Amino acid sequence: MADQPGLRARCARLLNGWHAWRAGREPAAAGFVSQPEPRSIGQVARGRQMLAGNLVLAGHVVPLEGRSPWDVPPPDARFADELQGFGWLDDLAALGEAEARRLAQDWVWDWIARYGRGRGPGWTPDLSGRRLIRLVHHALLLLRARDADQSAAYFRALAAQMRFLSGRAQAAAPGLPRFEAWCGLLYAALSTQGMERHVDPARRALAAECARQVGADGGIPTRSPEELLEVFTLLTWVRLALDAAHQPVEPAIEEAIRRIAPVLRLLRHADGGLARFHGGGRGVEGRLDAALSASGMRRRAVPRQAMGFARLSAGRTSVIVDAAPPPSGPASAEAHASTLAFELTSGRRPLIVNCGTGRAFGEEWHRAGRASPSHSTLSLQGYSSARLVVPRRGVAVGVEWLENGPTAVQTDSKQGAEGQRFEGAHDAYVSLDGLTHARSLQLVPDGRELQGEDFLVALDDAAKARFDAAMSRAKLAGIAYDIRFHLHPEVDVALDMGGAAVSMALRSGEIWILRVDPGTEIELQPSVYFDQARIQPRATKQIVLSGRAMEYATRVRWTLAKAQDTALAVRDLAMETADALT
Repeated sequence: MADQPGLRARCARLLNGWHAWRAGREPAAAGFVSQPEPRSIGQVARGRQMLAGNLVLAGHVVPLEGRSPWDVPPPDARFADELQGFGWLDDLAALGEAEARRLAQDWVWDWIARYGRGRGPGWTPDLSGRRLIRLVHHALLLLRARDADQSAAYFRALAAQMRFLSGRAQAAAPGLPRFEAWCGLLYAALSTQGMERHVDPARRALAAECARQVGADGGIPTRSPEELLEVFTLLTWVRLALDAAHQPVEPAIEEAIRRIAPVLRLLRHADGGLARFHGGGRGVEGRLDAALSASGMRRRAVPRQAMGFARLSAGRTSVIVDAAPPPSGPASAEAHASTLAFELTSGRRPLIVNCGTGRAFGEEWHRAGRASPSHSTLSLQGYSSARLVVPRRGVAVGVEWLENGPTAVQTDSKQGAEGQRFEGAHDAYVSLDGLTHARSLQLVPDGRELQGEDFLVALDDAAKARFDAAMSRAKLAGIAYDIRFHLHPEVDVALDMGGAAVSMALRSGEIWILRVDPGTEIELQPSVYFDQARIQPRATKQIVLSGRAMEYATRVRWTLAKAQDTALAVRDLAMETADALT
């Protein structure tokens, strides 16, 4: 039988090429209905790098040396996608300088000359939708001082991409890629004259996608906080465009925005960044708050749990916990084995983190970042709570799904006089050693202390028999476990009290102390922090509590607390790192 993934990919490329060829014969759009408003947010540091002659995309720094970016051989597929998606336009526009405008114009019109009539790479539904939105957002910057022929070529390229998407948007992969395709078509069609015929089909298709992909709790199948933010941002942009054009908003689109907003607030740390789980990062600086503001959704009570995450917050402290099984099947292509892992942020300063997604730093880092030891949770004998597997057929080469993870995750959240409490347990290790991992976290009312307990328990006779067999294999030496607390790179850490505690100093001046039950081994080990704004992983530290389960029930108690002399409110004026790309 023919190789199914390869056959499907070849068919998709052929269909994309045929629709792109047809789209290249589309007449030019007549112009804009109204003056487009730039809404996407770029990174100034990346824009400066481009002006200096370095293209920084997908974790690569490529010296241009006077070349057009379209003459540069892409180091990998992600670099090529980011280049063709035109996200770099946001970064050049963020500079607001004449030189940046000229560079953006040169690159865009070079793309139009090479590929604007449906030829070459970049003609996929998701990339075309992403590119269209940027071309519309930055139209004023791009069209300034352009002559009539250049303007005509620009509007012809817009029309070609809309025609392409009208035939291929539904072929995009479910999730964010399909949202990008339909939102790009709808957003551009609403903005340009003569493209009205695309509005109703795109609006209906986008509404159907919202109904399929956005759950009753406001979550999406991938459970990626950053992907949820991207979907939410696209939907708010579309709704603003519909309102500006005096067009009705489909109820399903409105309902999706209404459901997602409180989930993003749950996933928002005290410093304004997103929790880093399941392939998602903190999000582009300012995008989360901008999207919530643009949505018009008034702040409601933040739910305790949604999309499989639980939140504890008090005072200046936020704690976000992965409280559900990881995604499965196609939705798990970027998922992590992070069940019961948590992150803690104090004010503007992250303290306990997960390593994050290493996709931008190569395949080895990508795979390592998805494992349980890269998260602030317990792992047993070095194993992850879920396994990476290559699907037998139907997916692109190099994609790995997450399988053999926990099948049952029990959780409970409550509020009491002693603070907010989360309790959770999962069965991922039961088939291996008979042990269930349970974790309880309690944040005191002023947010100055997080009390934690981790349990390893054999719950029934079958589990006890597996534990006994595992003990026999270990020659009665016990089942090794590690409880990890990965630290943000800007945290200064040291063993204290003769190795019985760990002190952590934040740049705000706050001091946090980790204490554990006597008999638990504490060690500081190297770790990494995957920051998508950097070109290399950042070196950091992790605190590792180690021990061995010798009985059917093992408990490790620990506390994370601010030092007594830390003020209730800290005026955090410490400067951030100057160069975000080093």
